[in-house]
Amino acid sequence: MSARHVPRPTSAASAAGAARAPRLLDVDALRGFALLGILVVNSTFFASAFAIYEVADPAFSGPLDDLGRWIVAVLFTSKFYVLFSFLFGYSFTLQIDAAGRAGAPFVPRFLRRLLGLFAIGAAHAVLLWQGDILTTYAVLGLVLLALRGLSPRRAVRIAGGIVLLSALFFLVAGLDEAARGATADTAERIRGATDATAYWRGSVGDVIAQRLSEMPATAALLLLLQAPSALAMFLLGLAAGKVRLFARTDELLPVLRRVAAVCLPVGVAAGGLYAAMTLGQAGTPTATFGATVDVLGSPVLATGYVAALLLLFRTARGGRLRAALAPAGRMALSNYVLQSLVLALLFTGYGLGLVGHLGPLVVLGVCAAIFAGQLALSAWWLGRHRYGPIEWALRALTTWSWPPWRTARAAAS
Repeated sequence: MSARHVPRPTSAASAAGAARAPRLLDVDALRGFALLGILVVNSTFFASAFAIYEVADPAFSGPLDDLGRWIVAVLFTSKFYVLFSFLFGYSFTLQIDAAGRAGAPFVPRFLRRLLGLFAIGAAHAVLLWQGDILTTYAVLGLVLLALRGLSPRRAVRIAGGIVLLSALFFLVAGLDEAARGATADTAERIRGATDATAYWRGSVGDVIAQRLSEMPATAALLLLLQAPSALAMFLLGLAAGKVRLFARTDELLPVLRRVAAVCLPVGVAAGGLYAAMTLGQAGTPTATFGATVDVLGSPVLATGYVAALLLLFRTARGGRLRAALAPAGRMALSNYVLQSLVLALLFTGYGLGLVGHLGPLVVLGVCAAIFAGQLALSAWWLGRHRYGPIEWALRALTTWSWPPWRTARAAAS
């Protein structure tokens, strides 16, 4: 982007003019909440190589350790990337509106955005976290772009069909494993996790080599389990954006109460069933059947979370919670990468090498501390800058222009 071809804003006011619309604090706060869940789930894989191999670390096999694993499996696993994917689809409609207000063609802007997401995700996967979701989002974003003309009703129907087909896939796979008499390979998994732990504690080269060696298995998981659900949630978000769901929240409070009353208990029950079928069952047909429960149950609990939070945000205390979460959600991409960086510095040979040294409940406490720090850092940063650092770079590529770096107040001081 050369200075000759890229328009530069003449003032902060020019960047905040007609091309900008009021932010939806609910969307930002929900995105911030999703960051917490993603941090918790990803931390389990940083903290223990045994989580990657889907077996419990023999060094942490007490009741409190089991409680920590159950908390994560029931309340967190798969629920938050589903929520993040829904918000991605909703934000897609906001980006279409923004392009229209700016008088810019949307498709080139969005393609540049996807290219930027893919590049960031690829670097993130190799250097920090092989379970990166950004590259998957970049690829699925092409599908979302092609389907942007769907009516809300049709988008919902296709999303439901994708979820059902994904659940059916794991059901059939489980039946096939049962017919073949598949059994657990726990001893082999423990050996693999023990070897991997040594690599995670090694040099930076050892860490990257281990990360690359695990990428094929991780990519298969993303392709088979996460990608279909993410695409379905993209489409649900698209439908919600087209009916301006989060701009009409106050009209929908009775509906939200009913949704929360149904989805929270049903989703938690499904999470409990999933945990019972998968924890300690790796390599068995039962665990594969558990994936069916996960595919069907995670969107239900995620929906319950959204409804409950939207109701909570309408209270005095909930309003303060929304205000605390929203800055982190506004710079969610920067915070997502920052989470991986902090976890890598804590648990791998990049830093302290604590992998395998902390039990599940302690790791949850570490996550709480990290997230509290991110909330404070995000509020501080956005008091001085208009965008998070990675968001600024991605927006520059998306709009093919230099966005303002500082807020008007910070620039004037």
